[in-house]
Amino acid sequence: MKCFVLCGGEGTRLRPYTYSTPKPMLPIAGKTILQYTIENLKRNGITDLVITIGYKKEQIKEFFGNGKDFGVKIEYLEEDTPKGTAGGLLEYKDKIKETFAVVMGDQISNVELKKIVDHHKKQRNVATLALLKNKIPLEYGVVEVRSDGTVEKFVEKPVIQNYINMAIYVFEPKIFDYIKEKDDFSKHVFPKMLEQKEKLGAYTLEDATWFDVGRITDYERLNETMKIMQLVKS
Repeated sequence: MKCFVLCGGEGTRLRPYTYSTPKPMLPIAGKTILQYTIENLKRNGITDLVITIGYKKEQIKEFFGNGKDFGVKIEYLEEDTPKGTAGGLLEYKDKIKETFAVVMGDQISNVELKKIVDHHKKQRNVATLALLKNKIPLEYGVVEVRSDGTVEKFVEKPVIQNYINMAIYVFEPKIFDYIKEKDDFSKHVFPKMLEQKEKLGAYTLEDATWFDVGRITDYERLNETMKIMQLVKS
C-alpha cells in the first residue's frame, strides 16, 4: 500500500528554527521528526512512500535518499509552490488504483495505521479519518439555568469531550473526484464529501501517543521530554 507523507510546508510557526531547516528535519532526541514518522510506518508494514516536498526540499532528499537505508522505498513529489494538503496529490490521480494513506511528516506517533486500514476496508469507506478522543476537565462547577432565570442543576467540574483530527487518513482512489488544485482536506475535500453524502468514516483512538509539533513550545517541550525518556531507558 502506498502512503503519502506531506512535508512541503514552511513551518512558519516554528521560526527561527525553520529559517534554515525544514520542519520535518528538525531534530528531536537525536532523530529528525520525519524519521520517527517513517519508522512508525515501517512498523505497520507500510514501506512504499511518496514524500511531498517543497520548502528546503534538498535537505530531505539528501538525508533520506531512496529510503533504502531506512528499510523503505521513497519517491518524491516536488512542489514549486504550495498546493494544499490535498491539491498536492493530484499528480497521482491516474496512478493510484487501490487503497492508500496520507500522513503528516511533522508529527510523532505510535498510531497503528494497519488497524485503521483494516477498519476502513471493513466499513467500505471512501475516506477514513483517525480521531483522538480528547477530554478537557473544567476546574469549576457549572450551573445550568433555564430561560426564566431559575437554576435547573449543578454539574461539579464536568469533563468536556471532543475529537481531534489527527491528520492521518486512509482513502480510496475515488477521493480524487473531490480534490481540486490547492485544496485542503479538512477545509475543502471533506466538506464536499459530506455535502454529497459520501461515506466518510472515523477511527477513534483514546490512548494513542500523538504529538503535533506545531509551535516552538511544543517542539522544545517534546525534545526535552524524549531526551529524558532516552536517559531513563539507558
